[in-house]
Amino acid sequence: MTIEESLKERSDSTCELCSNKDNLHVFEVPDSPEEGLESSILICETCKEQIEDPEKTEANHWRCLNDSMWSTIPAVQVMAWRMLNRLKSEGWPQDLLDMMYMEDGVKEWAKAGIQEEKAENFILHKDSNGAIIEAGDTVVLTKDLNVKGSSLTAKRGTAVRRVSLVHDNAEQIEGKVEGQQIVILTKFVKKV
Repeated sequence: MTIEESLKERSDSTCELCSNKDNLHVFEVPDSPEEGLESSILICETCKEQIEDPEKTEANHWRCLNDSMWSTIPAVQVMAWRMLNRLKSEGWPQDLLDMMYMEDGVKEWAKAGIQEEKAENFILHKDSNGAIIEAGDTVVLTKDLNVKGSSLTAKRGTAVRRVSLVHDNAEQIEGKVEGQQIVILTKFVKKV
């Protein structure tokens, strides 16, 4: 039996990430410690395109991970974890990541692919001390900041939870202060 036939049998001929039944492909999950069936999943054209090209990622498509993240198949868990990580600045994926359970070896495999993806993207957001800020982190303001277009002054020492990253600018992050979404310069924050 070929890998494709085995995957179709395992998945009942549906995408193992979003359950689509059309345009299915064998996808070898990068950085796998295994080979063949154990390192592969069956995915649809939409999932494949968005996995391979982060620019085409549509966050709402990946709400399907709410179900597939509970798969017992390590390769499916790894791809679900990686996509949730890519999308965690959306907010809801972080909640799923917090609930997700994986064996230690599977988590190492999942993290191996994330490090590679980060190295390709190059943009790193660093706080005033040089610590790397990631989406979903909590930061504290290191000085009073006047918010443009508002009478609000974000006070020094204010904690900003679950920040999101400005993907094309390493010096900016976004977060809520007193219920208002603002852009904050990374040089004025300290990661908690």
